[in-house]
Amino acid sequence: MLSTTRLAPPFRAIARYSTGISDGKRTREQLKELLRHTAQPVAVVTAFMPSKKHEHPYHGATLSSFTSIAMDPYPLISFALRIPSRMATILNAARPEDPSHMVINLLSAEQASVAEKFARADLHPEPFFSVPYSLTHEGLPILEGSLGSMSCKLVSKAIPLHELGFLEGKGFAEGNASYAGDAIVSELFIARVIRVEKMELKDMTEDTPRTLPLIYHRRGYTSCHSPSRKSK
Repeated sequence: MLSTTRLAPPFRAIARYSTGISDGKRTREQLKELLRHTAQPVAVVTAFMPSKKHEHPYHGATLSSFTSIAMDPYPLISFALRIPSRMATILNAARPEDPSHMVINLLSAEQASVAEKFARADLHPEPFFSVPYSLTHEGLPILEGSLGSMSCKLVSKAIPLHELGFLEGKGFAEGNASYAGDAIVSELFIARVIRVEKMELKDMTEDTPRTLPLIYHRRGYTSCHSPSRKSK
């Protein structure tokens, strides 16, 4: 006769482990050390930021957390921004009726200086004075020299990554807001790709700094190459 003994779900064993602050800090440090040895694509997000003080009514920020998260039924991308952030403020104020809210520019290996310019908190000198760009149909900047660019529309407001209660479905009121003090906190943005703006490299086969991606690896900008490809 078959046994009818029910086994406990394997995930219950997780409850035996401590989730204290000290364990969390150690886990963060171990994770950061692990991720230093992985390669992350580098992108710059650009958006409209009207200002009376600046000739260029745009803002940009370098991303090292960009990723594609879905293709069907809708192409979706995501990235995180540390807050406070002017870009986060701009995107959180975006109007739902706007056809697109931002452009994601995937940088090429020859654009390390571009990544550095848009990574500066003070943005001085203003990067749009020295970085060539064109505009989308909606008037958002496309950075010249990138591997490609895509116009994107937010699917929701940003997700606060320091609100554990929110992430667990409890809402903001029960969330753990203690990380919002002096700690570094971030917001997660998810957007739908409305249009791929530039695909100039699709017919290029040679590996050059113009055709290879800029990646962030071991605290520095670098690129990649295929060892199986032999120069002719």
